[in-house]
Amino acid sequence: MNPPQSSAPPALAVDDVHVKYGSVEALNGVTLNLEYGQITALIGMNGAGKSTLFKAIMGLVSPTHGRISINSATDGESTAAGKNGAVAYVPQHDHVDWNFPISVREIVSSGRRKARSKVGLLPQGSALLGLKKWRQEKKNNDRIVDEALRQTGLTELQDRPVGALSGGQRKRVFVARGIAQEAKIMLLDEPFAGVDTQSQAQITTLLHQLAESGTALLISTHDLDRLPELCDNVAMLNRRIIAEGALDEVLTAENLTRTFSTDATAAIAGAEGTTVTMGKEAQ
Repeated sequence: MNPPQSSAPPALAVDDVHVKYGSVEALNGVTLNLEYGQITALIGMNGAGKSTLFKAIMGLVSPTHGRISINSATDGESTAAGKNGAVAYVPQHDHVDWNFPISVREIVSSGRRKARSKVGLLPQGSALLGLKKWRQEKKNNDRIVDEALRQTGLTELQDRPVGALSGGQRKRVFVARGIAQEAKIMLLDEPFAGVDTQSQAQITTLLHQLAESGTALLISTHDLDRLPELCDNVAMLNRRIIAEGALDEVLTAENLTRTFSTDATAAIAGAEGTTVTMGKEAQ
């Protein structure tokens, strides 16, 4: 599961990043690299800054200091890349309106809009040539969506409303969207919360397959028991990276105490819209 050592630049480089909400410093000098083909678990209690770090990577909040590089791009290019499809995001269960009338295939297909943002638009020039190009691109997009559905075991469910699915199936829908997006960096926010044991195993297998294909994955989780079978690497966050590396090297009693300290996390949790909990998903 460990990717080969390489001198190539990382998929994602977070360098001394600070983020503030008013007077509250949510991130205090975070430095973290993600490598292609590697699964990194991000652990820390709610209010430690995990949601803020995800938002910063996706370009939804701006660091007050430091830089984030995606695929070795500069700051401005990284922000655009995070917003326009280089980074895929799998949200928490309670961050989605599951009653919205949309099918599995429609959600997965939205990954193609993130990847290209061109389907349905005719290019300038000959209308006939434009229509031909549009048809070719639509055919290609349909093929990619079909493959994403197949990889995630959702082909037979593609026409169902997403609200009719189980928790594990819903998680796989958003992973499929990331696959259709052709993003080589994927952020997953509590992918095992609210799903049964069988679904957790299916999701774990799927994430390993993505890593084997070269995707860099950063997974926020409270499920410490699952870490040995899940990841190559773990990053422990409490406003800054407390420790980062192989499980047997960093999951020490001292690091766990520093990571799950309640000091200063309540104010950050309020700014992020979360509650301070440990060992379970925020309610």
